[in-house]
Amino acid sequence: MGEERGVVFIFIAANMKIIDKTILTKLKKPLPNSHKGQNGRILIIAGSKKYHGALLLTVQAASRIVDMVYVHSSDNNMKLINKLRSEIAAFIAIGKKELWDTIALVDSIIIGPGMPETGDTIGLVHDILHKHPEKKIVVDATALWHVKPSCLHKNSIVTPHSREFINVFGVEATARNVRDMAEKYGCVVVLKGAVDYISDGHELYANKTGNVGMTKGGTGDVLAGIIGALSATNDILVSALAGAYLNGLLGDRLYKKAGVFYNAEDLIGESGKLWKEM
Repeated sequence: MGEERGVVFIFIAANMKIIDKTILTKLKKPLPNSHKGQNGRILIIAGSKKYHGALLLTVQAASRIVDMVYVHSSDNNMKLINKLRSEIAAFIAIGKKELWDTIALVDSIIIGPGMPETGDTIGLVHDILHKHPEKKIVVDATALWHVKPSCLHKNSIVTPHSREFINVFGVEATARNVRDMAEKYGCVVVLKGAVDYISDGHELYANKTGNVGMTKGGTGDVLAGIIGALSATNDILVSALAGAYLNGLLGDRLYKKAGVFYNAEDLIGESGKLWKEM
């Protein structure tokens, strides 16, 4: 049995594809004559009174890519959301009454960053996955600690680190299991780590951009924002591959300037320069 597993691993490693800058050529670019809303509408369900920074980072990352960003958060966080809206003006805050109409309107959804660990959060994650299998949905952070993998579908992207991966799927966080779980549940899996492993259940990819400076809090929120925003106008696998590559590339650019002395906000600041160059 051990020998068979070794053969399978060698086969997977031999067929693993390394992501490079050519993935960026597969991204759709805004047309010169496009109008507001035609280049993506996204809903971000994130944040809490304790973890409002996660929401803010996700919004800042996504709002640089799509036309429209809608935000829904916990009840005890709405006062802060409204304050941020007056200062940043990069998103539209929506309450419970507007939530389901907004879901029907947007192209993609990000759910999880900084959300409270409550029954309401768990229920909302599963309601959205059940009721809207046609929507592109990035399941991240808090949502990953409670989501049932059987609720995932062909338009969902999960973005776990190793502990979240084990929690969701109940298996070891390995490259082989990334492919196997993506195949079993019909979703795209992005396993974050020193090397990111990504699969749609058919192909397995490795992303080697990024460095140790990206172990700091908030870099995962930036990644979720980039992947979710890209998915508004692109295929979900392309969005996951390009998002992982770009997020790591931002970290590598900062590493050349400051070593490991940068944070998630610096990633977002660097993204504006990168978009211009590209």
